[in-house]
Amino acid sequence: MAATRRAATSVVTKKAVAKRAAAGRVALGVVAVALTAGVAGCSSDSGGGVGAAGPGAAKKAPAPKKKAPKAPAAPGSVLRLIGDGSTAFTGSQPKQPVARRLAPSQKPPQFVVFSWDGAGEDSQKLFSHFREVGKKYDANMTYFLSGVYMLPEDKRELYDPPKHNAGSSDIGFNDTEGIRDTITQVRGAWEDGDEIGTHFNGHFCGPEGGVGTWSVDQWKSEISQAKSFVKHWKTNDPGLEEEKPLPFDYDKELIGGRTPCLEGQKNMVEAARTMGFRYDSSGVNNQVWPRKKDGIWDLSMQLVPVPGREFETLSMDYNFMFNQSGTTTQGDPDMHEYWGNQMRDGLLQAFDRSYGGNRAPLIIGNHFESWNGGTYMRAVEDTIATVCTKEGVRCVSFRQLADWLDAQDPATLAKLGTLDVGQAPEKGWTAFLDGAGTSGTGRTTGADKAHAGPGGDKPGR
Repeated sequence: MAATRRAATSVVTKKAVAKRAAAGRVALGVVAVALTAGVAGCSSDSGGGVGAAGPGAAKKAPAPKKKAPKAPAAPGSVLRLIGDGSTAFTGSQPKQPVARRLAPSQKPPQFVVFSWDGAGEDSQKLFSHFREVGKKYDANMTYFLSGVYMLPEDKRELYDPPKHNAGSSDIGFNDTEGIRDTITQVRGAWEDGDEIGTHFNGHFCGPEGGVGTWSVDQWKSEISQAKSFVKHWKTNDPGLEEEKPLPFDYDKELIGGRTPCLEGQKNMVEAARTMGFRYDSSGVNNQVWPRKKDGIWDLSMQLVPVPGREFETLSMDYNFMFNQSGTTTQGDPDMHEYWGNQMRDGLLQAFDRSYGGNRAPLIIGNHFESWNGGTYMRAVEDTIATVCTKEGVRCVSFRQLADWLDAQDPATLAKLGTLDVGQAPEKGWTAFLDGAGTSGTGRTTGADKAHAGPGGDKPGR
């Protein structure tokens, strides 16, 4: 984040490689590479999708005059400070869509989620850039904020990570200007209608004290600390006392996250379920309809094509990079354009097979990084511009997707879950979903068919 930010390393173990290679879906290797930061979201709606929330119809008064529609409150017009004033309740989040239940036989919307790991604003200004991209293409996104990006270097000892010394972090900490810039973007993102999730704190990966080795209680500590750093940045950095508060109660705002390197999912979810989480995006799955696991929506990363190659990889910039330039984050400049096009085209192929097939939500993960000359940032922006403008597409945050899923009849979701990757209903959507909301199917869902290997060791950042 700050200029002094340290490089972080992550290792995908040989055991993990063997697990994933056995599936025959992802090309992997032993990885040790520098890491930093991580967006999602999208458009308007017709019945049954996620549509823009409005103030409602005007009611007639007894007199001939009509009452004007009541405008929604502007952010900050209702203000109740929380704690030290780092956060505040300002009313309901603006610009939120309305989740509607599908009508019988109605074709589901095509959801796409763009999400960013370790979101924070640094000198690259990618957080602010992609906020503008989201507004341009009517795309809401999810920003997974790393808690230590809200903690100044001179207060590093306040972070006490499991299995590591107090003040340790594999992604460093921040400085006053970096925290101020991140606060500005987080505040603006929430007011844009985007979601603020968590990427937790120190980004420890691998077998030596990494997040995959943490107990449920240790994960509870990590989650509590991630919340605390967002809720107390004014106390932790007196240079920010005059800054406006973040316009939300983070205890209520935080409903999901993605673990570092996609490790430690099982125990994290067990801890998070008791701490207000509604979804997790730390797993690996195919492009099939999501389902709940122990009360939490499993909105996993997905396997997508790599054009010109015989395997699929995770729908994340880091994994495309690793399969192209390995552990080198700045590979052959002559290949940068090709590599970016390869990622873009792979994401578009994944989109097309859902859009014209089972309509399963497409989950895409990224980092605010300029790996290989920034070619993956261009690829993501090209993808947003292409898919979020199509008819029937809703580029949404994870929160908005979870809201829509919760609004559906369970029997409808069960029926959707019987469709495999890219599989459109044989007799069309009307016949397929006609009456689906009146009874359950009892059939195995497509999520059970995923080729992901067991355990918490998965490729990713």
